[in-house]
Amino acid sequence: MSKLKHTNFSYLILILSMFLYSCSSSNDEGEYSERSVEKIYNSALNELESKNYIGAAREFEELERQHPYSAWAKQAQIMTAYARYLRNDYNEAIAAAQRYIELHPGADDIDYAYYLVAISYYERISDVKREQSMTKSARDSFNELIRRFPDSTYARDSRQKLFLVLDHLAGKDMEVGRTYLSFDNYVAAINRFKSVVENYPNTSHVPEALARLTEVYFKLGVFSEAKASAAVLGHNFPENYWYKYTYKLLSEYKNSSNSDQIENINIEDSNISFLDEILSIFEGN
Repeated sequence: MSKLKHTNFSYLILILSMFLYSCSSSNDEGEYSERSVEKIYNSALNELESKNYIGAAREFEELERQHPYSAWAKQAQIMTAYARYLRNDYNEAIAAAQRYIELHPGADDIDYAYYLVAISYYERISDVKREQSMTKSARDSFNELIRRFPDSTYARDSRQKLFLVLDHLAGKDMEVGRTYLSFDNYVAAINRFKSVVENYPNTSHVPEALARLTEVYFKLGVFSEAKASAAVLGHNFPENYWYKYTYKLLSEYKNSSNSDQIENINIEDSNISFLDEILSIFEGN
């Protein structure tokens, strides 16, 4: 008998639990009951204004979920990407923007979606001593935006930011090149310095790259290449620090009574004329 009572009691507890769960579920569903497009969108905008960006993103996503075929759903998609960007959720912002691009390639604001992708990479550019995958992705994304929408407002801003991106990548090559140079790995250093001159010709690092090339080529005894690098440096950057650095360095080589004492460089008499020619480039400016 006691066992039966216990069984009945357990059954009542089970029924009661199911009832309470049902009520709880109904209440939860009530919190997320269907709302009008205008109500959800205004709620999302209020969250944005309050800088609750994660709440805003969720509201925009909810609008798309509840009203997927409305004109507002399309706007909610790009606003989701924007809210994610504001919250520094860059991967989510990129994913949302790319989804918008795939679904609405002919949208009037499609250039902004491309810009959100690029700027989400740009915001994560790291110090030149670290890996530069985000910098390269920012470069590629800005280039794509400029190529597709050359007259866009965002293209103009992208060109400005692209200059900084390229300068950063050039700085990375210089950092690596200087490291190779410190270990007397001259060939590897040359490749990095040449990359700066050839791939980033409008960046602030070109004068140093030319100076380093002149220095390294001279150390290797490749005087014709040293002269060529010096000529470009002297012609284009006569007032630059690296112009003065190179002239001083080569003057020290020439004026040394014992060239072996200067980083083991052996300047034979037959090569003095090359050194004079290089120095004449600087003295002529």
